[in-house]
Amino acid sequence: MLLAPAGGMAQQAAPRTAAADDRDAALILQADELRGRPDLEFEAKGKVHLQRGRLTLSTEHLRYDHVTDLAQARGKVRVETADGNWFAGPELSLTLGRFEGWFLEPEYFFARTQAGGRARRIDFLGTDRARLTGADYTSCERSGDGMPAWLMSTDRVKLDFEANEGVAEGAVLRFMGVPILAAPVLSFPLSDARKSGWLPPSINIDNKSGLEIAVPWYWNIAPQRDATLTPIVYSRRGFGVDSEFRYLAAAHKGDVDWHWLPNDRVADSSRHGLQWRQQGTAFGDATTGLRWRHEGQRASDDSYWKDFSRALRSVTPRLLPLAAEVERDWGLGGFATTAYARVQHWQVLQDAEAPIEAPYHRMPQLGWRGLGRPWAQGPELAFQAEFNRFELTRDSIGPVRPNGERAHLLAQASQTFHALGAWITPRLSLNLAHYRTDLPMSDGRRSASRAIPSVSVDSGLRFERDATWSGRTFTQTLEPRLLYVHTPYRAQDALPLFDTAANDFNLVSLFTDNAFSGIDRVSDAHQLTAGVTTRLIDRASGTEALRLGLAQRYLLRDQRITPDGVPLTRRLSDILLAGRAHLSPRWTLDGALQYSPEIDRTTRSRIGARYSPGPFRTLSATYRLTRGATEQLDLGWQWPVYRAAPAAAAGSSGCRGTLYGVGRINYSMKDSRITDSLAGLEYDAGCWIARVVAERVSTGRTEATTRLMLQLELVGLSRLGSNPLSVLKDNIPGYTLLREDSSDPPLRTYVSEGASAPPAR
Repeated sequence: MLLAPAGGMAQQAAPRTAAADDRDAALILQADELRGRPDLEFEAKGKVHLQRGRLTLSTEHLRYDHVTDLAQARGKVRVETADGNWFAGPELSLTLGRFEGWFLEPEYFFARTQAGGRARRIDFLGTDRARLTGADYTSCERSGDGMPAWLMSTDRVKLDFEANEGVAEGAVLRFMGVPILAAPVLSFPLSDARKSGWLPPSINIDNKSGLEIAVPWYWNIAPQRDATLTPIVYSRRGFGVDSEFRYLAAAHKGDVDWHWLPNDRVADSSRHGLQWRQQGTAFGDATTGLRWRHEGQRASDDSYWKDFSRALRSVTPRLLPLAAEVERDWGLGGFATTAYARVQHWQVLQDAEAPIEAPYHRMPQLGWRGLGRPWAQGPELAFQAEFNRFELTRDSIGPVRPNGERAHLLAQASQTFHALGAWITPRLSLNLAHYRTDLPMSDGRRSASRAIPSVSVDSGLRFERDATWSGRTFTQTLEPRLLYVHTPYRAQDALPLFDTAANDFNLVSLFTDNAFSGIDRVSDAHQLTAGVTTRLIDRASGTEALRLGLAQRYLLRDQRITPDGVPLTRRLSDILLAGRAHLSPRWTLDGALQYSPEIDRTTRSRIGARYSPGPFRTLSATYRLTRGATEQLDLGWQWPVYRAAPAAAAGSSGCRGTLYGVGRINYSMKDSRITDSLAGLEYDAGCWIARVVAERVSTGRTEATTRLMLQLELVGLSRLGSNPLSVLKDNIPGYTLLREDSSDPPLRTYVSEGASAPPAR
């Protein structure tokens, strides 16, 4: 069995390293009393201190034979290394150069894991091997009865540093005196290098699958390849398997993950989820060669995302992509250009209660884009030429939409002029597109073309002054900005919508030429957008302590092409106000407001605050309102709810740690219900951490997945149970790990390429 990943017993070979590197180093000796024959032997008594390179030996009585290089020490013997490891006991016999000998009744400590233990005897068998008899291991202090909170005891431990392997016989892991894990043979690595073996079991409980017990087996196939095979038992569903394979080569890397239940007793069928990612280069490196990538996710059925939400790593769990692409860069006449080819296919997991509209497949997408300045003092030119074949998935709902093809060309020329505290950028754009559809469009045509030019002028000023706030000195800026856009009206109602959607109305989209993303719709415009931003920049650190922005758009004529299809006749748009403040190290405030002068009310707003007075202490609250649609309150926290008093912490009994409350609640004020929630407790006892976390995630209007995660982290050894750390980090703003996260080391890289490994799960 292999214990990982929070460190392991005897994971450092400090005595071996010191002996191997300092074999020919000079011997330095200090003692109260010294006698003997020069270059033959000596005997030292009192406060004896011997140093050889990075190895230090302290004792009360020492005999050393120069001929045999044998050191014999008795009485409070202590061996230390430069990296903080130490051994201590009553009697030691050690040949320093070969590092062979024995230590009786030693205690030992490893600085890297901040843990150690006791043994009846340690036999040093050279610089690469050692044997411990009757050894135990813990990172906890021993109480009056000598029993720490957790302890791993063994009959024998064999350490082979050259093979990076430790083997413990008769290993028993006890927590609070209760055996929780036992193995006749326990194998563990002696460094951060990977090693094949069983990993700690994982335990999860949820309302979909019941009790889930998984025991991963890790296979270190090669330095650049590994795999993890995880048998899983579900109390409600039966037996399953999760497997992951990763590889890293000089020119490509990838990973494949497959989750399979041969017979799900609840669904009465076989179920699976598959996901993979691969990328690399061909015919050269990433700069001159061909870059390629393909990735995909697939599920056996529409309910898979609800029942096994943790099995699919996807931002949109109901839209599973299948994509492949190749691209290559070229330099062409002052342009940096890229040619690319892609295909994209979607699997849509539909829900009868909440169906979603399926996107188009791209089969294929061929394109060429470039950016450059052909003339040294001339304008910057950019272009994109692309052909797409769009096909609708069979799982699409709603009105019939045509399949078809689109070829488009986007071209742009711009030049930025700078003066003292001012800038102006005139820009000329052209959007050309040609469509051909399998079914007639709304006007009866099967093909159509359009050309839409656009002219814009973007400009701004920057003013600065010194400012003081609460004794801190700042540089305050005032940055007005004005954007003029003129885009003529072109009828587009009959053209299909393949990949176009309305842009969100915010401070970024307000200063763009088009109200749509994608190619298929270009909004007509004759408008001015004015805004102003002020910032406070800390002069000592250079950080931005405050940012406030205000903007509004003025229409010089009616806008006929709009996201909702209704012509816009109102001259003044809603006013946008956004800001973020970090004036105090403890407080962070941010918010955004959309105010409608027409109804004299806010239509959207978001206000958030976070209070973080120190490590492991954070409180956050965010209020969101979209008038007529949603109103939500989001609360998050990590806060100590109990801390042992100093007197109790110093004693040998009672609660000696800190109890933290963690959680996040998303409450719908419109529906008067909690939509998603996360709540738990973390208890940090110093040498061990216990976590209990419950999570509830809505998967439909009347459905939710609830799971309970339990974890026991034995600091310096391993984590047992389910792992809620990624859930806590992803959901609680400002959450801080109680201990540094220790995941599996990455696959080894080729030095010549400097490639990085795919991320571990």
